Parts: sequence; structure tokens; C-alpha cells
Amino acid sequence: MSISAATLDLVAAHAEEGRKARRISDKVVEALRQEGFFRHFTPASHGGREGTPQDFFLDQIAIAERDMSTAWALGIVAVHNYQIAMMDPETQAEVFADGPDAMISSSYNPVGAKVQRTEGGFLLSGRWGWSSGSLHCNWVLLGGMVAEEGHRTFLVPAGDYRIDDTWHTMGLQGTGSNDIVIDTPVFVPERRSHKQMDGFNSVHHQGGGVYDLPWAQVFIRVVNTAAIGAVRHAIALFRDRVGLSSTDMTKSAADPDVLERIARASNLAEECLTVMVSNFEAMEKAGWKPTIEDRVRYRYQASLVADRCIEAMDLLMDVAGGRSVYLGSDFQDLWHDVRMSRAHVANNPVGFARNYASVLMGAENRDFFL
Repeated sequence: MSISAATLDLVAAHAEEGRKARRISDKVVEALRQEGFFRHFTPASHGGREGTPQDFFLDQIAIAERDMSTAWALGIVAVHNYQIAMMDPETQAEVFADGPDAMISSSYNPVGAKVQRTEGGFLLSGRWGWSSGSLHCNWVLLGGMVAEEGHRTFLVPAGDYRIDDTWHTMGLQGTGSNDIVIDTPVFVPERRSHKQMDGFNSVHHQGGGVYDLPWAQVFIRVVNTAAIGAVRHAIALFRDRVGLSSTDMTKSAADPDVLERIARASNLAEECLTVMVSNFEAMEKAGWKPTIEDRVRYRYQASLVADRCIEAMDLLMDVAGGRSVYLGSDFQDLWHDVRMSRAHVANNPVGFARNYASVLMGAENRDFFL
């Protein structure tokens, strides 16, 4: 699948509106729905595409070349249909009852959650942050810890939670990553929950194929791949403004420092892209069943993307010209967007590097979200 030029132009046209409103334009959401973006990971049995991760992320990058917030928020929303495909068949039927383009946000961090077992399921309450795209969704996936078991994800319908407008940030404003709040405990049936270890072990009710891939291998890429598109966007700004002003970026297209920085920045982003595509192609060749060592390595490599893209943006920011220092500069907005992505826990490579090195040295894997 690839997104049409008309829809990508629409994304670009509404990017500033989304930044100011702190949410993606409904027109953009609808256009991407019509393109089939949200059904990419929906099972064919529910009208979906059962598409490959690499194709999905190439589309996410193309969207991010126009607006990183749209790519980030709606990429996360769309990728959740992969996790739904791994859940109880009755729950899948419920979520996809109105069609394959289900809209689901998330917040997997269990810190603010209160979970109590009860007959047939759980009582859930608390507060969860960073639920990107939640204003467009009618379901949310929330993380919580279950005593003597560990992490689970709980699927909750919109009527059982409220959205608290907390998203006032220096970048990625359009993602609308507000808080999800459940003040009074709500009942979540067992079938609307997903054990972390079931995701780790690829337990599902599909016929196989792409759903044999561990769920987290898909999710860990959705929160960093958009940064690749943002770097491409920044380079496009340099190209489009060459020679327009002595006070703006790239006042001299022949300046060797500027040219060398553009080359390095582009290469950093393209290396990240190459590794991502190569990893998923290797997983596909392996029947979507990578080894633990491969999974640990892929997890670590995904966590490096934000740092690489920040390095690329810093190279360009130094020569972006005087106008880039003003609030509202589109280049400065991009610079902030990419830096914001590093705040996501999946984009901090330190722990993943330690686990990868330990596994290489013969120790047991200690990460179960991979």
C-alpha cells in the first residue's frame, strides 16, 4: 500500500492547524481512513489487509515527511489493530463490528493503574498519560499490573473513560497525547485483556502468517520511524529555500559545511530506514518467527532511531539560518518534534543495549516486550 499524493498534500495543508489545535484534523483522519491506513493490520477475516510491517512503516514515513505529528499519532492508532488481531476472537468481532478501520489509542505504562481481579475479569481505574490520537478513538488499550502475573493490557470502550486535556508541549503538539482517566473502577472482562507473555510468545487465533510475529516487534517501531520522515522533511526545507534569503537557511548552496551536513543528516536517516526494512524482511523470510537474539537486536536497533535523527536535526539546525530561531519557524518545529520522540521509553537505548550485550555474552533475555 502507498498513500496517494492527494492525501499527503492534505496532511501537509493541515499540519499547522493540527499543531495549533493540538489534535489531527478530522479531514486528515478521514482521508487516511479512506486510503485504508487503519485497516493495514486488521485481519482479512474482518475486512483488513493483513499487511506487512515494512509496508506500513514506509507509509508512516511518507506521512511524516508532511507532518510528524500525524504520522506519530495515527501510526500508533493504526498499529493497535495488530494487537487486537492477537486477542480473543469475540473481542475482535466486537472491535471490528463497524468495519476494519477501528480507532484505538493506548497508554501501556502501568504506573497509574489500579487493577483488581473480580469474577469474569478485572476492575480497572487510574490515570494514564501520553495517549496519542485519543480524541479520534472509541477504544483505548491501557496497561496494568496483575498480582502474581505481571503486565496486561486492558481494552476499554470510550464510554468508560474520560480524556483530560493535558497536552501542552514543546513539540508533536498535533498528536493530542492527552491523559486517560477512569475515576470509578470499571469492569473489563477477561477476554478484553491481553497478557504481556501472550504477546511475547505470539499467542493468537489467526491462521498464521504475519501474526506469528511477536506483537512488540511491530509496536517498538511505530514510536520512532516517524522521525525518519521528519529528517527528510527538514532536508526538503533546505532544498526548497536555497538562495531565497541571506538570513535564512542555506544562504550558499555551494557552502561545503552546509553540503557536508546535509549529506550526513540524510545518511543518518536513510541508514535507520535501511535497517528497519532489512529487519522486517529478514523476519518475513524466517516465517515471522525471529530468534530471541534477533528480537533483542531488533529492539536495540529500533531504540537508536530517535538519537540518530536528533543528531541529523542538530547538524541541520546549526546552519538553518537566522529565521529558524523565531517561534513558529517550521524548521524549529521539526527540530522540537524529533527531540520530543526521544522522551518515549522505547527510544532510550541504554537498557536495550545492556540486554543485547548480555544475551550476546550468553545470559538470558530479560526484556519481554520484544
